[in-house]
Amino acid sequence: MKDQILTIETNQEIQKDIFQMTLTGDTGEIGRPGRFINIRLDGFYLRRPISLSDYGDGKLTIIYKVVGRGTRALSEYKKGKELDVLLPLGNGFDPDAENARDAAPVLVGGGIGLPPLYGLAKALKQQGRTPVVIAGFNTKDDVIMEEDFRSLGIEPVITTVDGSLGMQGMVTDALEKLSSEDVFPGNKAFVFACGPEPMLHALWNLCNEKSWSGQFSFEARMACGFGACMGCSCKTKYGNKRICTDGPVLTKEEIIW
Repeated sequence: MKDQILTIETNQEIQKDIFQMTLTGDTGEIGRPGRFINIRLDGFYLRRPISLSDYGDGKLTIIYKVVGRGTRALSEYKKGKELDVLLPLGNGFDPDAENARDAAPVLVGGGIGLPPLYGLAKALKQQGRTPVVIAGFNTKDDVIMEEDFRSLGIEPVITTVDGSLGMQGMVTDALEKLSSEDVFPGNKAFVFACGPEPMLHALWNLCNEKSWSGQFSFEARMACGFGACMGCSCKTKYGNKRICTDGPVLTKEEIIW
């Protein structure tokens, strides 16, 4: 983990109240997808943890939703502003984990949980593995990153709760449908997921039914972001773990609901 200064290159709204920011600086230690950064904001005591969407070549990209005063302030920052950032934080996804190599990679994102999966999709493509990507939203007006995944040669399966775009229903409905169509060789899938907790819980149940393994990225309220305050601890089968350091990615097998 380093405390360093990054410079805003772009900060633009890509969907209502959803912004994409590109920062320039040292990205050499990020290492794997699914990690996050912690940004100091002017006038706020606590930093804001935000997942990485893309990184490399001296740049990183974050996609965030305005949900309060802090992220509203972040959305108003302009090109050229310097930010005090802690990075890289968290453990991230591991596409080479046990059981992940001999099963079809399936990436499932819900809403603003989709961006971290873009970096994972890039990493898998670099290994010669093309993942299935399922992206869930409430309506067509919430949909983001379709073209980003298409630029990787991946056609994302879009679901919307109201049916205004793609398949009507939840991400689990799409995953069940693909499974019934034998899209996954030997019906073996390894699920990488990021999104709201009810979605993760439903996916966890489905993975148990199918005897699939997976990795799930969780959100949590964080104070320090690097394990000192213990404020984001959760129970697992292997004892208490901190979402900020032992997570945000947990294996399906260790999660307790």
